[in-house]
Formats: sequence, structure tokens, C-alpha cells
Amino acid sequence: MDERTDILIVGAGAAGIGVGLALGAIGARFLILEAHRIGHSFRRWPAETRFITPSFTSNAFNLPDLNALHPDTSPAFTLGKEHPTGQDYALYLQVLAEHYRLPIWEGVRVRKVEPLGGEGFLVHTNRGPLRSRFLVWAVGEFSFPKYPVLGSRLGLHYGQVRRWARLEGDRWAVIGGYESGIDAAYHLALAGKRVTVFDPRAPWEVQEGEPSFELSPFTRERLEVALATRRVTLVPKGVERVEKGKGGYLLHHEGGVFKTPNPPIVATGFGGGWEPVRGLFEMDGDFPHLTPWDESTLTPGLFLAGPKVRHLGVPFCFIYKFRARFPVVAQAIGERLGLDTSPLEVYREKGMWAEDLEACCTSACAC
Repeated sequence: MDERTDILIVGAGAAGIGVGLALGAIGARFLILEAHRIGHSFRRWPAETRFITPSFTSNAFNLPDLNALHPDTSPAFTLGKEHPTGQDYALYLQVLAEHYRLPIWEGVRVRKVEPLGGEGFLVHTNRGPLRSRFLVWAVGEFSFPKYPVLGSRLGLHYGQVRRWARLEGDRWAVIGGYESGIDAAYHLALAGKRVTVFDPRAPWEVQEGEPSFELSPFTRERLEVALATRRVTLVPKGVERVEKGKGGYLLHHEGGVFKTPNPPIVATGFGGGWEPVRGLFEMDGDFPHLTPWDESTLTPGLFLAGPKVRHLGVPFCFIYKFRARFPVVAQAIGERLGLDTSPLEVYREKGMWAEDLEACCTSACAC
């Protein structure tokens, strides 16, 4: 297989499908590669996990659903649910792909990306090489758990859990108190377990008006329910290391040692799946430097889409944030290909276009 196309998109999750829809609107020639199935990361969510951002059909008032990837669609309308599960959202992605006839190759894993000196990219896959002029990296994060705490690989990462109700044992510890950590505590508490959550940042006490740095209202509501059971204890201390001890696990934290009979739930976030493009982005910790068009500052023609996009220190980690960059990427690529990008104006008209980074990254406030 030695195929050529103008644009390759790697990943058929929310970011990949979303960029594909924007590129399709301007008649671009592209191909989406997916290592597994459409929406693979969402399909791997724990069965009880729900979207923390609500879905609501408000298209008639020119207000797109927070979780929509196209201005004329709504997960709430398609799924009939306000807080979809991962499986639900994967179905929404599948419907989008079929309705808009997106060219998606499933089961194609990217092994290496080779820049061709300004002439595009040679992408090595398990099915042979592919050539493209532009490359959009839209790989989901859920398949790449992070273990920043020493010894935390002895635990059970949030991304490895398939159903909370199936976990045996009465006492559990959770490392990390942000969204996934509180989600774990909530479901365990409702299953009758006693849960201790450790996080030195105490996210449950933070109120900044920026959902990227504090718990969502949906999570806060569920935390209140969990605390009302008196089975959840919140500890504002950081776990420094995890050890396997006699009859359980030892969590060494700032105030001493906590013993738990079960492997701790590790809710410390996810990586970005950078391996095939490592070295093609200038990195600042876990985040890459990007141009105002979400293009690599190191490798022209390589764009980033998804929750790893960050500008002026503000993460675009929710769908309603990073989807607003789809038309920006599509316009940048479309103009270089000489295409008419005016069909993208529908994104601007319906509030799904964050182009002025100074404005969108500094105007967040809460009164």
C-alpha cells in the first residue's frame, strides 16, 4: 500500500472526526486513520462514567450543544441523553462518520512519521506507507495512562477500570482528586465501599470560574451525594510513593502512611500518545508549542487537534473548547491548498470558532 492524499488525520475520536467534518465542508481531500474503531477511547470508559459537560438540544436558538462536533448536530438529540456514557458518544461519532461519509480506515496504526523536507509527510503504518501534504495529529489520551507517583503502577489506573460495581473489597484509596478521582470515589461509595481520596491541591476546594482547573458542577453535585453517605474521606495531602506491603498496599504521603487492602485507584491523568511524532513538536512539559493555527512551530504542515491544544497557558481540554479550533485548522490548510473556505463561516455564525486567542484565553471570568 502506497497511497497519497492531501491530508492525513490520525485518530477517529472527537478531535479527528471534528477536523474531518470541517475539512469536508470545504471539499478537502483527506483520510482519517484509526488504530482501532471509531471512538475507541470513549468505548473504553468505565460503564458508569458520564460526560461532565451537559448535552442539550439548543440548535434552534443558534446555541450548539456543548458536546457537538458539527454546528448542525446535537448528541442530546441523537442520543436522548443529557450526560452520555462513553459508549453513547462513540455511537454519536459513528453516526456522524456515516452521515457525512467521512473516509475512515479502521485498524490502521501509525508507527512512524517522517517529514519530507517541506514536501509533506511519509507516514509508516501497519498496512504500509502513506504520503500526505499535511498531517493532523488527533490521537485521544484515554489509552495512555500516566503514573507520576513513584510505585503507582502497583495500583489500578482509572483508565483500566471497565465497571466500578465489579470491583471487590470494601476499602479503597484514590490517588488524585480531580474529575476522574471524584468520579471513582462517587461510584465506589454508591456501591457501598469506603473511599479515601488523596490530592495535595484539594481540587474540591478550588473555585476559579475555569472548568479546566476546578471540578465541574456535575461532579460537585455527585461529590455531595458521595459525602452524604459518610463513606468518602477527602485528604488534602499528596501521595509520594506506593509500596506493596503485607496484606495490602502502603501509600506514603506527606502526613504519614496509609494502608489499604486493595490496589489504589490511580486517577492521575493521561498522556498524549506522542511516540510517532515525538521530536516533531517543541515541547513545554506535556504541552507542545503551537502557532496561532495549531501548527507545530518545529514541523510545518503538522497540526494538533484535541485536548492537548493549549494557548497562552489555557488548556482547550473540553470538547466545547477544542472543537472551536477545527475551523481554524481547516482554514489554514484549505487556504494553502487553494480551496474556498467560506463554508466554514457557519462555525463562526454558531459560536464554534475561537480564532482570537487573546480574547478567548483571557476573558474567562465568574461573578
